[in-house]
Amino acid sequence: MNTGSEAPSSSTDRQERHRLQLEEILRADDWSMGVLEAVVDLNLPDWAIGAGFVRSLVWDKLSGKERTPLEDVDVLVFDPADITEEREQLIERELAKARPEVPWSVKNQARMHVRNNTRPYQDIEDAMSYWLETPTAVAVHLETDQTLTIIAPFGLQDLFDMIIRPTPRGQEVMDQFEERVAQKPWIQNWPRLRVMLNT
Repeated sequence: MNTGSEAPSSSTDRQERHRLQLEEILRADDWSMGVLEAVVDLNLPDWAIGAGFVRSLVWDKLSGKERTPLEDVDVLVFDPADITEEREQLIERELAKARPEVPWSVKNQARMHVRNNTRPYQDIEDAMSYWLETPTAVAVHLETDQTLTIIAPFGLQDLFDMIIRPTPRGQEVMDQFEERVAQKPWIQNWPRLRVMLNT
């Protein structure tokens, strides 16, 4: 996992503590683990679940809140062999059979550069580096041996500090970043959140 550009020693220790803390939060949440298991069962070549699935769970835990309902569960796949939307919809239908109560949303990151008007992405982490805010750019993958792999191109510090900060891409399109912050109910749901525009 890329831990960002923090100073080595203490920041590396803090990053590892946050990784372990995130894993503990995920493993203690039966619903989240069940969602991950449903994707494991499909044997997809390369996948992770990110954005609100991780972010909201952590912020709820830090705030002592009950689960905040998710608009969708973002399943990220990376499959250059089939970048059709029909493939994504097929995966969504398969997941809905297993867990019909989950608001599945599947997006193949091998095609999202076209929608986002950027260069082609190399993998899921590369695609996530083009997301607009740092605490959203965290995802998790469950291996068949139950190992959890955390993907966080900007580290976990902002997520656990409850800071909404623009990524380098967010800095480039600050109007889009500010629009997202204004439209999302983040501050209402978690009043301790802070928006910080400095990198």
